[in-house]
Amino acid sequence: MKINYNVSALVANNALKTTDNKLTESLERLSSGLKIANAKDNPSGLAMSRRMNAQIKSLDTADDSNADGISIVETADGVLAEMQDMLQRMSELAIKASNETNTDDDRAIIDEEIQQLKSEIERVSETTEFNGQKLLDGTFDLKGYATVYDSTTSTYVTDSNITVSTYSDEIPAGTATIAGFTCKYEEDSVTGTRTIVTTVDDDGSITSPTGTLTDSEGNVYDNITVDGDIIKFSNSNGQEVQLRVDETISTYTTIQLEITGTGAMAVQIGANEGQYLDIRIPTMSLSNIGVYNANTKTLEDSNAAIEQIKNGISYISAARSRLGAYQNRLEHTNKSIDVTIENMTAAYSRIMDVDMAEEMTTYSTQTVLDQAGISMLAQANERPSEVLQLLQ
Repeated sequence: MKINYNVSALVANNALKTTDNKLTESLERLSSGLKIANAKDNPSGLAMSRRMNAQIKSLDTADDSNADGISIVETADGVLAEMQDMLQRMSELAIKASNETNTDDDRAIIDEEIQQLKSEIERVSETTEFNGQKLLDGTFDLKGYATVYDSTTSTYVTDSNITVSTYSDEIPAGTATIAGFTCKYEEDSVTGTRTIVTTVDDDGSITSPTGTLTDSEGNVYDNITVDGDIIKFSNSNGQEVQLRVDETISTYTTIQLEITGTGAMAVQIGANEGQYLDIRIPTMSLSNIGVYNANTKTLEDSNAAIEQIKNGISYISAARSRLGAYQNRLEHTNKSIDVTIENMTAAYSRIMDVDMAEEMTTYSTQTVLDQAGISMLAQANERPSEVLQLLQ
């Protein structure tokens, strides 16, 4: 028997340390509910779970952004529905004023309500907001910029009297050119009516708009129509570019249009870069709607107003249809995100969460081993004292 080195006690102590460490780890898992409480528990599993957790948190935020997008669409659509009601009332008034049983004095009275409704449409268009951002004034419509060729400097310069009003989604981004452009613009100083003239002067000179638009991919838009102070260039595919003109263009001019293809509101609908939906909300000014000149001062004006208001209702209907499509997509996206979060959370749980029943079994085993180790260490420490019996 040896007394300097108690190997039995060392063996028992090492076994007790091992058991105690395992018991501590088991207690940590049971108290935290995590299978991977520290990086050393499962380095690769921890890295994978952290990525998953970041994705889940990001998807939660994207879900909130998606809900905000739905709220924006609902806000805009609600206001447009009210605009349609106002246009419908204007249509009823125009039809009433077109009846020849009314005098011009009667039509003037009817026109007072029409002008009030137009003012309200313009006010709503300029003031409707969501979180401090205007929705219907063109802030979130596609942007385009016009420059006019200046023959004296042989350069293209900005002319505030010619602006890009709007254009179709399918128009390719880039520089479009209008060659041989001319038109005659008139504004009635009394009534405020703004009109692009579509007639021929007495001397035979053409004053109706002319010109051919060619986009950045070589597509030609040679069908020209006029709506108040708006000139529309379209092609057989239904694509259209609209210009607003605010003064007479007296000479044939070349115009360049910078079609940006941007300007729509980007709503983040995913957890990664580039996962967004562009929500385009068309400009709802009186000019864009096509009712800027609508009035019932005369029988001719009343008849013209019927068609203008009809087209205005169609314009808003098209905008509402677009918004409805956005909302349907956003609602499906919302459901898709919810399902993704659910499945990723389940996968994250499988990696990170401890099986309490299984871990409790491990804890019980380690507790028994810990108690047995303590008992054996005590007995191993007593063994050297048995040497005293030999010394008696």
